[in-house]
Amino acid sequence: MSLLVRSALTSLAPRRCLALSAVRRADQIMPDGVEHATGLEKYELLAKQAGNEDPFFLKAVQRGESTKANPTIIHAMDNYRMVGCVCNEEDTNIKWTWLSEGTPKRCECGYWLELKTHPAPDKYNLPL
Repeated sequence: MSLLVRSALTSLAPRRCLALSAVRRADQIMPDGVEHATGLEKYELLAKQAGNEDPFFLKAVQRGESTKANPTIIHAMDNYRMVGCVCNEEDTNIKWTWLSEGTPKRCECGYWLELKTHPAPDKYNLPL
């Protein structure tokens, strides 16, 4: 009977006691994301702080007039880019096409697109 009581009491008591105080660490804070980041991530965070919300041109572009004389400008960091066009709002598929610098291209729906290149960040001079 005493073995049964002893095993019941030891199972209720915690086997390891660990106590940490948050007060000891109150003077330490997590570093800012910009201070902690390096390379392309830091380049992106610094660009966002400077007001450029899309430094790598990844967000969708709204079509404008899109005529041959005034095509929709697509930005890229290279002299070519694959672009998807949702020709009609009710379409469930995307029409993909390659754009190259200097030659406007017409989508199947009739909208014109033109590529504008920008210099890419130099991988050897990224912020540390």
